Amino acid sequence: MALQRPLAAIVLAAGEGTRMRSATPKVLHPLAGRPMLAHLVDALTALSIDEMHIDRVVVVVGHGAERVTTTLQDAISASTPVDFVEQPVQRGTGDATAVALSAFSEDAGLDEDDVVVLVADVPLLRHETIEELVLLHRESDAAATLLTMHLADPTGYGRIVRDARGQVARIVEQSDADESELAITEVNPAIYCFKRSLLAPALRRLTATNAQGEYYLTDVIGVLRDAGHSVSALTAEDHLECMGVNDRVQLSAAERVLRERINTRWMREGVTMVDPSATYIDASVTLEADVRLLPGTILEGTTRVGAGASIGPNSRLINTQVGERSVVQSTNARDSEIGPDCTVGPYASLRPGTRLAAGVHVGTYVELKNVEVDEGAKIPHLAYIGDAKIGARSNIGAGTITANYDGKMKHQSVIGADVRIGSNTVLRAPVSIGDGAYTAAGSVVTRDVPPGALAKGVPAEIDEGWADRLEEGS
Repeated sequence: MALQRPLAAIVLAAGEGTRMRSATPKVLHPLAGRPMLAHLVDALTALSIDEMHIDRVVVVVGHGAERVTTTLQDAISASTPVDFVEQPVQRGTGDATAVALSAFSEDAGLDEDDVVVLVADVPLLRHETIEELVLLHRESDAAATLLTMHLADPTGYGRIVRDARGQVARIVEQSDADESELAITEVNPAIYCFKRSLLAPALRRLTATNAQGEYYLTDVIGVLRDAGHSVSALTAEDHLECMGVNDRVQLSAAERVLRERINTRWMREGVTMVDPSATYIDASVTLEADVRLLPGTILEGTTRVGAGASIGPNSRLINTQVGERSVVQSTNARDSEIGPDCTVGPYASLRPGTRLAAGVHVGTYVELKNVEVDEGAKIPHLAYIGDAKIGARSNIGAGTITANYDGKMKHQSVIGADVRIGSNTVLRAPVSIGDGAYTAAGSVVTRDVPPGALAKGVPAEIDEGWADRLEEGS
C-alpha cells in the first residue's frame, strides 16, 4: 500500500447532451458564471492529498470538441496541466476512458499510478470528497474505488450490486437491469479511482453486448472482481454533490445549490446579505469584509467589491471593480471601475470603459460610457456622458449630453477641473472645457472654452474672464 504515489484524472466530456436541447455542448452550459466543466476541473486541481496534487488532468472531448477545448482553456487558470483527447465516435464511457489512457506514457512508474475518472456533468462535486475517495482507495489497496449514493428514486442511475458479504460485485445500468436490480436504491454517480495498471487491461476485456451497444466503464468493476481484485466503495454523505445535469431542469437545480454554497461562504467571511435567496454571485467574484448586499444584487464575472461597500437593491455589476465604502444602488455596470467613497444611482448605467475616481457622485438616470471622472466630481442626474474626461470637483448639470458621434466616428469631450456645466448643455465633441469654466443652461458648445470663460447660447458664444468677474461680484 502506497499512500503517496502519482495521481492523475480523466474527465469524460464527449457526450452531446441531447436532453439539453441546445446548440451549446452540455458541459459548457454556465453555472454561477463558469462553464459546468470548469467547476469540475477546479475541484480536481484544488485537490491536495498528503501534500500531493493531481499531476495531470486529461479531458475527453467529442461533441463540439474544438469549442469545448477553447472555452475550458480560457476558463481555467490552474497550474495543473490539462490535456485534451478526442473520442471521434461516441461508443460509451469505457471506450472514452481507453481513449484518455492513450494520452499517458507507458513509463516505469505505471504500476504505482492512480487515476480518478469522472463524468463531466457532476459540477457540484467537492474536492474534499474526491480526496476522501482517493485516500480510501489507497488505504484499502483496492484495484478500484467508487463513490455511491442512496436515492429514494434511483431512476436513471446504474445500480450497485453487492455480494453476500456486502462487497461491491458489479454495476448494472438501468436499461440492462432486471426487476430485482431496479429495486436497488444504491446507485452509481460515475466517480471512480483506479489503479491505472489494472484499468487498462480491464478496459480491453469489455464488450458491447448490452441494451445500448456501448462499452460501459461500469463493467470494469465486474471484470476486476472476476479477476480476483478488490473493489471498495465510499458512500456520499450529500447526494446533491453527485447530482448529474442532463437537462435544463437539473441545470437550474444545480445552479441553486451552487449559489447557496457561494453565498454561505461569503457570509461566513464577513459579507452581509439581507436576503441570500435574492442575491446572485458568480464563482469568480471577489468580496471583502463588511460588504453589504441588498436584495436583487447580481454580481458577475470578475467583479470585485471593496470593504464596507454597499450594493443594491436591484443592481447588476459585470466585471466591475467597486472601491471601499462606495454605495451603488439600482445600477447596471459593465467593465467599469468605481473608486472608494463613491455614490452611484439609483437608475444609473455605467457602460464599458467608465472609471470613477474617489468620492465621485453619479446620480439618478445618468448613463456613462468610456468616461474618466476625477476625484470629487458630480453628475447628479439626467445626463448622458460618452467618450469624455471630467476633471476633479466639476459639476455636470441635469440634461447634459456629450454629442460624441458624428455619424462616422466617436470623438472625445474634455472637461477640466472645477467646471460648472449648466443644465441642458450639449457638448458637441471634440471639444474642451478649460479649468474653472462655466456653461449657461441650454447652451450648445461647438468650440473650445478657455479656462474661466462662460459659454452661452446656441451656438455658444464665449465670454472670457467671466469666472473672475463672477468672483469679484461684478
